[in-house]
Amino acid sequence: MVVNDLGGAVDGSGSSQMAADTVVDEITGAGGEAVASYDSVSTPEGGQAIVDRALEEYGTVDVVISNAGILRDRSLPNLTQEELSSVLDVHLRGGFHIAQPAFRVMREKVYGRFVFASSNAGIFGNFGQTNYGAAKMGLVGLSNVLAIEGAKYSVKSNVIAPLARTRMTEQLLGPMAEMLLPEQVMPMVVYLASEQCEFTHEIFTAGGGRYGRIFIGTNEGWFAGSGVVPTLEEVAERLDDIRDISSYVVPGSLNDEMMLLAKLLAG
Repeated sequence: MVVNDLGGAVDGSGSSQMAADTVVDEITGAGGEAVASYDSVSTPEGGQAIVDRALEEYGTVDVVISNAGILRDRSLPNLTQEELSSVLDVHLRGGFHIAQPAFRVMREKVYGRFVFASSNAGIFGNFGQTNYGAAKMGLVGLSNVLAIEGAKYSVKSNVIAPLARTRMTEQLLGPMAEMLLPEQVMPMVVYLASEQCEFTHEIFTAGGGRYGRIFIGTNEGWFAGSGVVPTLEEVAERLDDIRDISSYVVPGSLNDEMMLLAKLLAG
């Protein structure tokens, strides 16, 4: 196992080898095998270096757990370009920078597992986390496309939205932090990373002993008619139908939703 951690502060500043080394010591002390990497996923070179480290030590890449993150929280009107870019660089671009070279290896061997750490704050939203939320929801899109492109190569890609006490979250979670053990997230992540997992293109939430699925679906909606351009008033009148989620589907790709429309257009 390659344990990558730049070892910076929560805001991304600085670096230290201690964080990665500590985890490596814990793994090896328990009888496992692990080596450290101190590269930053925020650059393409860093992502490639992490994959190269795995290839040098183990000859292949079977699993990627993309969990890098920093916080630069600020409300939208006050958010700076630097605060936006730095968070996108680590979370979203970081996920891409490690996924691309790893996927190339997995595609050749026709096997692989990706687990991307998103966030409930990104999927559902949270005050003061525009940059973080956008980056974390972006990882959902990245994983979904990777799941589709990896399907014929037996490469599965899923997302975990964890609720746990970490250096990044303990101040945000308040008193509840003590009940959200990071160890409780571990079984779900390990399963998604395992050969046993056949799920792909899905989002799972885990925290405090609760495990569930988060999904993005679409309802039947309202069909105005083929070639019909409804008026604003007609759309307003049918908003109950447009918003009704009593019946829905969870598309596996853009094509799945297009098929819903094609059926309507075909009458």
